[in-house]
Amino acid sequence: MKIKICGITSVADAMAAAECGADAIGFIFVRSSPRYISPEKAAEIVDVLPGTVLPLGVFVDASRSTITVTVAASGIRGLQLHGDEPPESTLGWNLPIFKAHRVSASFAIEHLDRYAVEAHLLDTYMEGSRGGTGKTFNWDVAVTAGRAHRIILSGGLNPENVERAIHYVRPYAVDVSSGVERQPGVKDHVKMCRFIETARNAFERESTS
Repeated sequence: MKIKICGITSVADAMAAAECGADAIGFIFVRSSPRYISPEKAAEIVDVLPGTVLPLGVFVDASRSTITVTVAASGIRGLQLHGDEPPESTLGWNLPIFKAHRVSASFAIEHLDRYAVEAHLLDTYMEGSRGGTGKTFNWDVAVTAGRAHRIILSGGLNPENVERAIHYVRPYAVDVSSGVERQPGVKDHVKMCRFIETARNAFERESTS
């Protein structure tokens, strides 16, 4: 995975992301989020999504039974745990698991060592919010974390800063939601395609440098 578009709520946005070259899309299965989507609606999108695009489900402190039921109902093929889930919560799944961490001033990189996951997503800490803040964090933290872990860079990315972010951090992947939206849960297709194209070109340059 290199480029993930999160907070997808419609077939139109999902297909636009796929056509522009996204590697993964994210569904928010958190009812309090303005980007919430039901498992049934997500299933309609997964049914028409090209097989080259990985559909991920985003959960916040959900029980294992809730996640299992949602996987079956939606057809997602990966899990993003975006709450305060303990390390054992990532074990025993037959799907790729991604663990999100909100980076605050007191964030300890050593915390990542406790989790067995496909990659760690680093997002911006903001009181009362689990994501979609539109704010960046200190990318030096991601640079250091990336020396020992696969890092998905998130938090405040947009078409204007993603090239610089990839050049600075050299992450495994980038993740965007609010940075390519017209309003929460509704993507701006022009911004989204520009983000994907810019990120793709930046990743290609980094891979040859």
